[in-house]
Amino acid sequence: MSQIHMFLNTSISPAAGGICLPINLENRRFSVPTNGRRLITCSTIDVRAPDLTAPAPATSAGKLGSKEVMAAEAKVLVGTYARAPVVISSGKGCKVYDPEGREYLDMTSGIAVNVLGHGDPDWVRAVTDQANVLTHVSNVFYSIPQVELAKRLTACSFADRVFFSNSGTEANEAAIKFARKFQRFSHPDLKQPPTNFIAFSNSFHGRTMGALALTSKENYRTPFEPVMPGVTFLEYGNIQAAEELIHSGKIAAVFVEPIQGEGGIYSATREFLQTLRSACDDVGTLLVFDEVQCGLGRTGYLWAHEAYGVFPDIMTLAKPLAGGLPIGAALVTERVAATINYGDHGSTFAGAPLVCNAAIAIMDKISKPAFLESVSMKGRHFKETLMQKLGGNPHVREIRGVGLIIGVELDVAASPLVDACRRSGLLILTAGKGNVVRLVPPLVVSEQELDRAVEILLECLPVLDESN
Repeated sequence: MSQIHMFLNTSISPAAGGICLPINLENRRFSVPTNGRRLITCSTIDVRAPDLTAPAPATSAGKLGSKEVMAAEAKVLVGTYARAPVVISSGKGCKVYDPEGREYLDMTSGIAVNVLGHGDPDWVRAVTDQANVLTHVSNVFYSIPQVELAKRLTACSFADRVFFSNSGTEANEAAIKFARKFQRFSHPDLKQPPTNFIAFSNSFHGRTMGALALTSKENYRTPFEPVMPGVTFLEYGNIQAAEELIHSGKIAAVFVEPIQGEGGIYSATREFLQTLRSACDDVGTLLVFDEVQCGLGRTGYLWAHEAYGVFPDIMTLAKPLAGGLPIGAALVTERVAATINYGDHGSTFAGAPLVCNAAIAIMDKISKPAFLESVSMKGRHFKETLMQKLGGNPHVREIRGVGLIIGVELDVAASPLVDACRRSGLLILTAGKGNVVRLVPPLVVSEQELDRAVEILLECLPVLDESN
């Protein structure tokens, strides 16, 4: 007889008097009579606890073949994504698997999200334990995980207070509103307080209308114009232009990524960020660091700006904070928070107990000095190995980045290399103008896995000659 495997949180006892109670199997569903929280079953059912060391079993949708899933997707989802032709049905550590069982080494981590990889036992425990207690209550009420997470974030950063959202773009929308409100509060006698913003070339701050207005790629903005007015794009790193515009007195806030991810893995200089800080202080402009991709341990520092010794008024976070569940956060100083009143902003789902408990598990691991040092060491090893193995290839212009956010700039489009690597079992991303290979593996990746990624990249590099 085939066995039915069940994952339970309730106690189990033999049926009274040794009599087996019926199990009804209809349309692939089964029902079992229960008595309160005690489940009474026949002895022919095999009840097992989940094995957290094994790859996650495929979901019911994952039982379909890859071709069937892709065909169904084309019929039911809005076509906003040019997806790679891979269906990922399960994952463990730094490996993911498709429905046919093909294994891929994941150097994307869900676009710099899955910092602990796939199926980390402590993260899984945090999610399942909280799901059994309380998932969502809205911000009409207090909840313990939200407060605990905010305490952790403020304890290890410049910030005094936190506003939670559900994504990076929402965190930046909050920062836009907070900057406008701060300026209006700070200039009560001005009919027109500073309302404009500065952003930079190669910037990416999100796809909602405010954050989109701060994103430099015209092809992202043009189909949806008019977007929020009042944004000036300056060259990333242009100190003189930034100083002059900030000192005009019309700028509410400057938005800058200490390390640009989507834009091509470009790092700011210390002088550039220090100049922005000084100029903002001179006239009361707020400085916003967008660390949605580069923050939370990715550089080997908990916050990317720590390496520069420059601190913002607002910092936006998202991607890795809850390890794969949707969350965003705007961290602010008391000076900014003091200008925000009840009702000025809000969110139904933000800061929900389930997501915040997952984020606590992330913070408790990645904030440890030993963990951050391991990211730095692996990042140095990865970059040195890439330079040694790939640096001499005529198509490789530059290898840049810090920690485990690395970019390999090519003199041609990177897509043929991405496709070849995928066929060889390695998942990587592009960035910039499509000519940068973006490598953002889980922060728990091993040196052996990094070495294997470099080997596959090296093996696949000849495809660039063939495609050009």
